[in-house]
Amino acid sequence: MSEGTVTIETIASEALRGNPLGDPFVRRVPIYLPPGYHEGEQQYPVVFVLSGFTGRGMMLLNDAPWEETLPQRMDRLIAEGVVRPMILVMPDCFTRIGGSQYVNSAAVGNYEDHVAKELVAYVDQNFRTLADRDHRAVVGKSSGGYGSVILAMHRPDVFGLMASHSGDMYFEYCYKPDFFGALKGLEKYGGLEKFWNEHQSIRPKGKEYRDLLNIIAMAACYGPYAAAPHGFELPFNSETGEIRDEVWQRWLEWDPVYLVDKHVDALRSLRLIYLDAGLRDEFNLQYGARIFASKLKARGIPYTHLEFDDGHFGVQYRYDNSLKAISDAMPR
Repeated sequence: MSEGTVTIETIASEALRGNPLGDPFVRRVPIYLPPGYHEGEQQYPVVFVLSGFTGRGMMLLNDAPWEETLPQRMDRLIAEGVVRPMILVMPDCFTRIGGSQYVNSAAVGNYEDHVAKELVAYVDQNFRTLADRDHRAVVGKSSGGYGSVILAMHRPDVFGLMASHSGDMYFEYCYKPDFFGALKGLEKYGGLEKFWNEHQSIRPKGKEYRDLLNIIAMAACYGPYAAAPHGFELPFNSETGEIRDEVWQRWLEWDPVYLVDKHVDALRSLRLIYLDAGLRDEFNLQYGARIFASKLKARGIPYTHLEFDDGHFGVQYRYDNSLKAISDAMPR
């Protein structure tokens, strides 16, 4: 079986320079080039693969027992004739609080611009791409799935195809249950300020840690507020746990299930909308996908929606389905 190659590009991002969290603006971005890339002059479609929360592109190269890396998966799918040769770009949108949700946030940084403007332009300028929306897709899992939906809604001129595996949707079900763990984490770790300063060194990182970090990151992405400490507000009273409706409503303005009508023309323009989620997803994301799909159906927007017998974790094998769907939907 012929193998593709992976180049690690070091990219200085003007969009991330001076970001509020003080995270590096220089990022290492793996780019997979299909077998035969270096032997010819052919141009290739491009798929941007977005990592989940606390992930970055380099992690998609990690070797693991009984699992394929993303390049190995792509080599196999190409060799089997399941997908056409494509370039894969694996962005690094990690932050000191775990992730960026691939959005522009005054409390986190301009990660949407980094991906949709900078990385797209960099790849088109430095590699032999089919540099148009119909040959450019975005796919991801979990927070990466969320990012895929948001980028396709916001930048339909850039991305003509979108696939989301267990993407964050219907925040009432996928985030609110974590509020309890986050509240317990605030008590356990001595409050927001102490956790903010010490969270990287905390061991072990149990459920309350993960829930609190997740809610802090989502608050920074969805609820930035310049006058608040660290530039964001939590969606609940940290002492009583009572929901702060005005903050929660700002979160819901980022929930894909409530954004369909706002971006209906963008969604209708896409060559592919692919959604899937496990029937036993630990964050209840199968329900968000169902709701999102039902809204697309009601508006006559074509889509593919699948469910499978598994949970949220260890489901990288689902990329076999989305990469095939992307390849099939691109014009030849």
